[in-house]
Amino acid sequence: MRKLRAEQFGLTRKVDYGTPAQNESVRQIVEAVRTEGDAALLRYTEQHDRVSMTAAELRVTESEIQAAYDRVDAAFLTAIREAAVNIRKFHEKQLRQSWVDVQPDGTMLGQLLRPLKRVGVYVPGGKAAYPSSVLMNVIPAQVAGVPEIVMVTPPATGGKAGIDPYILVAAAEAGVKEMYRVGGAQAVAALAYGTDTIPPVDKICGPGNIYVALAKRSVFGVVAIDSIAGPSEIVVLADETADPAYVAADLLSQAEHDEMASAILVTTSEKLGDAVAAEVELQLATLPREGTARQSIADYGAILIAESMEEAIDAVNRMAPEHLEIMTAEPMTLLGRIENAGAIFVGPYSSEPVGDYFAGPNHILPTNGTARFSSPVNVDDFVKKSSLIYYSKDALLASGDQIMTLARHEGLEAHARAIEIRLERER
Repeated sequence: MRKLRAEQFGLTRKVDYGTPAQNESVRQIVEAVRTEGDAALLRYTEQHDRVSMTAAELRVTESEIQAAYDRVDAAFLTAIREAAVNIRKFHEKQLRQSWVDVQPDGTMLGQLLRPLKRVGVYVPGGKAAYPSSVLMNVIPAQVAGVPEIVMVTPPATGGKAGIDPYILVAAAEAGVKEMYRVGGAQAVAALAYGTDTIPPVDKICGPGNIYVALAKRSVFGVVAIDSIAGPSEIVVLADETADPAYVAADLLSQAEHDEMASAILVTTSEKLGDAVAAEVELQLATLPREGTARQSIADYGAILIAESMEEAIDAVNRMAPEHLEIMTAEPMTLLGRIENAGAIFVGPYSSEPVGDYFAGPNHILPTNGTARFSSPVNVDDFVKKSSLIYYSKDALLASGDQIMTLARHEGLEAHARAIEIRLERER
């Protein structure tokens, strides 16, 4: 791993918005699905996924879902059910209620919270086919009260056998009853604009490749989206007390995601940095995804040596990492100084995979430094808020002149007259 002084390291990574060719391809796909519906959906599925089918075959049947249960092992089913319980409990604590504030003069102000009606969850295939992400998208929406949750996934996430049974089972366990075998930019367009087979949604969530990301960006405004997710990131903040084997293992837990994943150690101990670099090499040798992890470490891995813990924390806050682990002698004393991080794992036993799979907090987190201003997926992502305003006659009589003054200051006479006509009649 590269070893650098903290001040030498570039702390931001360029956001990838795709090549001109990729953007043009996505534009054409989205427009075709918008105007042609199922016909374009099926054409692009055959072209990109090498799967030919009819519109009637797009929806996954109940018998296919039941058959998937026969293809998954019992240990997975037990683990996914326990994880779902933990995720649900955590997100239930995020629920907020509508509220109303009634004043003595009869004024009633408030905020009404209502769930979105229909949400689409994109589940990728290939090396990013993760059943755990199904739970992390679906369960917060369910807790929020979303009545219709639909999943789309490429028709061959499990290779020639079709959709990965573990994805189908995870979705069924999370409570999804409407699933479609379609992926890529065409699936995003179908969710946004609707086709004869797939009704449109209000929001699209879930990760995907660059074409999926660009398609989500393209349809934003027609529907809501969760984010444009970048490659996975981990930063470990450590001092000389950290176990180098633990640190190396956790860095590699993100490096194995893909070649563009980022794994960085920030430490005040050069001795620890050397030990972690050696451990990374040692553990890489037996890692099944060695090629992917090694490329990630070579291109986006680093060990930053800071002169002080203050400098180390400043570097962390400027990176605003997706995942942050704190492995120091007294990690809780540093927690209040961390300003920017998607998820914070405190202490040597809070390894990042604990949060990825089982603890309960959401593992869909802000990337590319966006933890400076955004948050993990949560229940609020699936609700909309309406302001409630009820003014009594006494309240309007008391405030009408001030309202007219502000309206006329902005040159909006009709606004002022809407108040004035009431004051003239009621005074």
